[in-house]
Amino acid sequence: MKNLIAKIIFCICFFAFARGLRASEPNTFELKDQTQVKIAIIYCKDLIDDGLYKSIVRRTNLALDQGAEYLIYDIQTYGGLVKAADDISKFLIYEAAKKAHTVAYVTTEAISAGAMISVSCRDIVMLENRTIGDAAPIVLGGKLEGVEREKQESFIRSIFRRAAQANNYPEVLLEAMVSVQTEVYRVKNIETSEFEFFKKDTLPKDPNLYDIANKELVSREGELLTLTSSEALKYGLARAEVENIDGMLGYFEQRDGVSFQKSPLELRTIWSEDMVRLINHPAVMSVLVLVALLGVYIELNTPGIGLPGLVALICFVIIIGSKYLTGLANWVEVALFVSGLILLCIEVFILPGFGIAGTLGIIFIITGLFGMLVKNPPDQIPWPEDAESWQIFTNGAMGLVFGFFGFLIFAWAFTRYLPKMQFLGGLILKPSLAKTGTEIEISLTAPAGEQEKKLKIGDTGEVVTALRPAGKVDFDEKIVDCVAQGDFIDKGDSVEIADIHGNRVIVRKI
Repeated sequence: MKNLIAKIIFCICFFAFARGLRASEPNTFELKDQTQVKIAIIYCKDLIDDGLYKSIVRRTNLALDQGAEYLIYDIQTYGGLVKAADDISKFLIYEAAKKAHTVAYVTTEAISAGAMISVSCRDIVMLENRTIGDAAPIVLGGKLEGVEREKQESFIRSIFRRAAQANNYPEVLLEAMVSVQTEVYRVKNIETSEFEFFKKDTLPKDPNLYDIANKELVSREGELLTLTSSEALKYGLARAEVENIDGMLGYFEQRDGVSFQKSPLELRTIWSEDMVRLINHPAVMSVLVLVALLGVYIELNTPGIGLPGLVALICFVIIIGSKYLTGLANWVEVALFVSGLILLCIEVFILPGFGIAGTLGIIFIITGLFGMLVKNPPDQIPWPEDAESWQIFTNGAMGLVFGFFGFLIFAWAFTRYLPKMQFLGGLILKPSLAKTGTEIEISLTAPAGEQEKKLKIGDTGEVVTALRPAGKVDFDEKIVDCVAQGDFIDKGDSVEIADIHGNRVIVRKI
């Protein structure tokens, strides 16, 4: 009976132990074959944003589909958006690491969000004399203090802790890259002969367990930790410091007992990904806004619909498309912007004067544009809620504002100087001479240098192109863009001026 009970207890303990082993298995990739391992090099360069996150996901999946078992992420960045870096970090830890061995290969620098991505890989290898660290949050044009700074730092520290626990990096060391309040020491454990890291307020007290007298100051309070390649290797953050890519591959071949294929798969960003990221840069966005507004302005001051209007349309499509592809613009904001353009066109080309349609059009366009500066679901008001959202909003708003002021300057220059140029005078309508009596100033399509006709209500002319409702009328050999009052008017009919609103001439059939 005692033997039976003992056997039952042994079986229960054995199955419980086996189940515990299964539950504690690391959720990481293991090599299936130790010979001729295929590797892929995925480049992570420049600003870290949502576009780079989507590109890394695409290229990683492409490498996995082609059988890559080692994913080498070539890190060359000074950082970027925390949200994008967090998305990349989670993808590397929770998805990529399950299917392949992930390596951060720091070839220039891994600063701020770049350090966050690096520690999210299972191994970090650095070229000689490179740097990693300095991951404190910042905001453009402002300063984080008090609770706001702690709120941001707390989130970033949690990202680094997650990566440290997943990939066996020193947590305290990574925390010193985020918070200036952290003072870190390295102390030798006498029993294990290994070095451990402690914050100032958690230093061990027992001299029999730790060599406290010879503790080493790694990061001073008030400073952010940034490590060189040799320092990162010394403190256990980098697995190796190498001279070139052959040295990096040789290190893993020796450590892991593998043999890599001679021709690694190199995956760089494609031109469309680079283009979308470039377009969303504030400086490029300013130029696009300037050209778009300038195209609209020239189009409204020239007869017919021509090249300036087409250029403006292309610029608006590029602006909206880039925002949509990076997840900033949703369908509601795009619909608002397009509706605003339609209402504005109706006001300009169909309705006389400027009224409700034009006002609503401008409101819709501005609302749509500024809504595209904040990432939000269609059912939420686009308003920044944290420091990163404010940073994205501020960068986008700067692009719009600078573009608008640039447009004002160019529009003034075009209005003042373009009509005086013989070879460019036909591109823009010129203001008429000063009015006298009941005459009203109006823009005419007349060659530069000619004496201009001064128009007034009641003047008559002949329709040159059918007014449906806009078209051209000849007033004593001076061609004027006009809008028909009431029904459409055919070519050759006689008309008279019924009203004038600014540069808009409204005529009726005689």
